[in-house]
Amino acid sequence: MKFLGKLIFYIFSNAAAILVTNYFLPSFFNGDLVNLAKVAAILTLINTFIKPILEFLSAPFILLTFGLFTLVINAVLIYLLDISSQLITIQNIKELIIATITISVVNFILGSAVKKGFSKE
Repeated sequence: MKFLGKLIFYIFSNAAAILVTNYFLPSFFNGDLVNLAKVAAILTLINTFIKPILEFLSAPFILLTFGLFTLVINAVLIYLLDISSQLITIQNIKELIIATITISVVNFILGSAVKKGFSKE
């Protein structure tokens, strides 16, 4: 049950991150609320199942760059989202970098706030 709760939180967190990214890149997401939930669910599944494998395989690079290589992994995952969903549009590398940083920062802030809220109990 705990896994399901985290999964639902990550879907909402990714939806918020996509909306914030769409604010900075107006052509990033093209859809309504239902499509936003679908895209957020796809991103959550990519982060849940593919990201740990990529982080494990690239652990030496993550250690050598003091964690900055994680941004490269996140960029690859967002590019996978672009490939798997027609609702996400990334036109060039600049948009990919902006989307990666924005989604990473929003997810970090929301995740930290929730962890801090749960630790006070």
